[in-house]
Amino acid sequence: MKQISLALLLIGISFSSLAQSDVTGKWKTIDDETGKEKSIVEIFEKDGMIYGKITKLFRGPDEEKDPICNECTGDRKNEKIIGMEIIRGMEWDADDEEYEEGTIMDPQDGKVYDCVLWKEGEELKVRGYVAFFYRTQTWEKVN
Repeated sequence: MKQISLALLLIGISFSSLAQSDVTGKWKTIDDETGKEKSIVEIFEKDGMIYGKITKLFRGPDEEKDPICNECTGDRKNEKIIGMEIIRGMEWDADDEEYEEGTIMDPQDGKVYDCVLWKEGEELKVRGYVAFFYRTQTWEKVN
């Protein structure tokens, strides 16, 4: 009887793990206002939560190639944007089938927003919000 219970428990754990949408990997960020590619963000799991850091910036010829975040606060103040953790502490919500309860930071102005992440097909939807005001970007998977 113990063997059957253990087997059922392992099967249940396997299915609950499959239910989580895998958002890890590299994603190309697309500006929702201009439609231009902005950066590559690597999303990874750490201590059971989801985080994301910038690994590459797409910059114009007149833009700083390796900028620092002058507007950032806290541990990100005056740090290089490349390598900066911009997504922090996202947790899976099985009921809503999305990652939530974390934050995302806009390195352009240093502002931190509440965040929700979810996949639609091969695209990642990234929503930063304050109260009822939000912006949603669509990020593309990088192979």
